[in-house]
Amino acid sequence: MRCDYKDDFKVDYADSLHITKGNGIEVSVKGSEIPSNVKACLDSAVTRNSCHELRAAAKAFTGSLSKAFDVE
Repeated sequence: MRCDYKDDFKVDYADSLHITKGNGIEVSVKGSEIPSNVKACLDSAVTRNSCHELRAAAKAFTGSLSKAFDVE
């Protein structure tokens, strides 16, 4: 499933997750590397054919990346 949004955010999810935002951000992740809670949300979005849910799940994933790089 692929969804393009007005703010140039794009999400493509099938066997892997591909997220882009403009020309400066591009993230690709193999399905086996996606946390199970996020994968469940992505799969649900596809089942419901919901771009709104797909975006929310993609943002949850990118948020988890941000937390992984936080320095304490």
